[in-house]
Amino acid sequence: MNKILFSLMALVLMVSCKNYGKKELQADAFAKMDLMNTDRAFSKMSEEKGMKAAFIDYLDSNGVLLRPNRLPIAGADAIDFLIQQNDSDYTLSWEPRNGAIAKSGELGYTFGIYALRPSKKDTIIYGTYVSIWKKDIKGIWKYVLDSGNEGIGDNKLGQ
Repeated sequence: MNKILFSLMALVLMVSCKNYGKKELQADAFAKMDLMNTDRAFSKMSEEKGMKAAFIDYLDSNGVLLRPNRLPIAGADAIDFLIQQNDSDYTLSWEPRNGAIAKSGELGYTFGIYALRPSKKDTIIYGTYVSIWKKDIKGIWKYVLDSGNEGIGDNKLGQ
C-alpha cells in the first residue's frame, strides 16, 4: 500500500513540475510579447508626437542615454538633453527584432533596426539600437538605457 501511495505521489509531483515548467514558459512568452509591444508603442509615439516626447515619456527617472562622442547622459541630465533636441526636421521610428526578459520579470532588453527620415530629404538613414528596460513601481516598462549605431548596410527596417 505504501509503495502504491508513494508511486502515486511521485507521479503527481512529476506532472505538477512538468505543468509548472509549461506555465513558466508561457508566462515568459507573454512577458516578452508585452515588452516587444511596449517598444513598438514607443516607436509609434515617436512617429506621431515626435522623438523628444516619446523618449521623455518612456525614460526611467534614472535612465541613461548613450550617444556618439558623448559621455553617458543619465537621469535628470538625460531629460535636459532630450528637451534641448529639435526633432521637427525628422521622423524616427524603429522595429524591435528580438528581446528577452529576466526570470524576475522586472528587467528586459530589446534590439532592432531604426529608420530616421529627414523631412527635407528623400532619404532614410538606418541603424541599429538596443534598449534595456525595467518595470517601474506601477508595473510599466520604462527604458533604463538606450543606445544606437548609425548604418546597417543594405538591410532595411522590417526585413
